[in-house]
Amino acid sequence: MSLKTMHEDFPTIIRQATGASDIRLLELIQELWSGYGAILRYGLTGSRRRRVVVKHVRLPGRVHHPRGWNTDLSHRRKLRSYEVEMAWYARWSARCGAACPVPHCLALETRGDETLMVLEDLDEAGFPERRETVTETELAACLRWLANFHATFLGCEPEGLWEQGTYWHLETRPDELEALGDLPLKRAAADIDRLLRGSPYQTLVHGDAKLENFCFSPDGKKVAAVDFQYVGGGCGMKDVAYFIGSCLAEEECERLEPWLLDCYFAALRQALAQLQPAVAGKALEDDWRELYPLAWTDFHRFLKGWSPGHWKLNAYSERLARAVVHRLSR
Repeated sequence: MSLKTMHEDFPTIIRQATGASDIRLLELIQELWSGYGAILRYGLTGSRRRRVVVKHVRLPGRVHHPRGWNTDLSHRRKLRSYEVEMAWYARWSARCGAACPVPHCLALETRGDETLMVLEDLDEAGFPERRETVTETELAACLRWLANFHATFLGCEPEGLWEQGTYWHLETRPDELEALGDLPLKRAAADIDRLLRGSPYQTLVHGDAKLENFCFSPDGKKVAAVDFQYVGGGCGMKDVAYFIGSCLAEEECERLEPWLLDCYFAALRQALAQLQPAVAGKALEDDWRELYPLAWTDFHRFLKGWSPGHWKLNAYSERLARAVVHRLSR
């Protein structure tokens, strides 16, 4: 991936957006899923910024999915996800405050089947660290970010975004539901989805709030988030359950569950008092605490149909999902 493989207009757009006299490719940060492009870091000459991050989306000639889900629905979902991310940066991201920072967007452009997003480099903004494992300090920082994000957008209609955020919700995953061999869970899937959607406290969810999408300050006490392809409406517990499952082993998920939820809700109460003082915080907390195991089971349902041997399908998830299914079947 290089300047030569981009649309001919894109280097000029990057220079204009940053005020740079010249740009140079520093590194490939990562390839996008299934060959849909790349995230790149560019160095700048003659700009007040030293670097920017560029997300370059280009539709592949042949789609390759690492787990074999090469369907037209999958392709359309990915295309829509990049449209959503463009809408997020164009219309919504500026509403995120210092308590839930995201990259500042410098330019958004589309040329044919190519899309360009020029973003602030979070390394320069004070978030240069990435984590593969986390301490309680870093867990708390991510949960505070989620709580402030959810409080910021509580009650918002997800205009231009996914009506339902996350990439695993039931409506967008019919093939994986069909493949699910756990029949009691399969029968309960619609009720779980209905209850999550029926919460009176809908917000925007990040939709892919895994550990890899958080950038940390050197001391681990602050985080910023990236990758807003699946941002949209939903219950905040979807993000919380998914985040916890993304970075903790089975025994930690179970042992730390009370502390993790208390940490999140303490931050949420504080954020609501500041940002949404008219909201009845206790009623919201009671509702979402009740929905936490359903949110966990909702992702478990997707994962079990999508990749039955996945490492996240552990005994804790199974016990929690069975308890939810049993409760709903009574």
